[in-house]
Amino acid sequence: MAGSLQDQLLKAGLADKKKAKQIKKEKTKQTQQQRKSKDGVVDETRQQVQLSRQEKQQRDRQLNEQRKAEADKKAIAAQVKQLIEVNRLSREGADIDYNFTDQKKIKKILVDNTMLEQLSRGRLAIVSLNDKYEVVPAGVAGKIQQRLPKRVIVANEVASNEVDEDDPYADYQIPDDLMW
Repeated sequence: MAGSLQDQLLKAGLADKKKAKQIKKEKTKQTQQQRKSKDGVVDETRQQVQLSRQEKQQRDRQLNEQRKAEADKKAIAAQVKQLIEVNRLSREGADIDYNFTDQKKIKKILVDNTMLEQLSRGRLAIVSLNDKYEVVPAGVAGKIQQRLPKRVIVANEVASNEVDEDDPYADYQIPDDLMW
């Protein structure tokens, strides 16, 4: 009994070589089909695992983008706050009310004469900081406008000193003490 059952049957004359080859082919086909069916199940699970990985990576990317956007907003807000705190002008001794609108509400701050003149000519601007209003130079207000436009409350355009040739009132001077 040294050989396989097939070899023993061939020696005994119970089976012929042709039939043995046919059975061998069928057996190899069956084993290949079993492997393929097992691989199909494995492939499906691999595909499901891969899809779940891709979905998780996409969710992670979205979360990272949201976190980055929030961090950028905080950084910009911190920059604006620092710009305002460093460049705000002192209003000590200010005795003139300057009225302006903020979100359809009339607000006022105290300024002195030079600040009033520079605000009207566009050299100074009013910005909001923590529900308070500060006066800053127009250049700083421009930088704040680029980062957070809603923080700049009053930024008048720079008035040019040029006189229009067709201006009928060019010969008349506006008095300095004129208050509106």
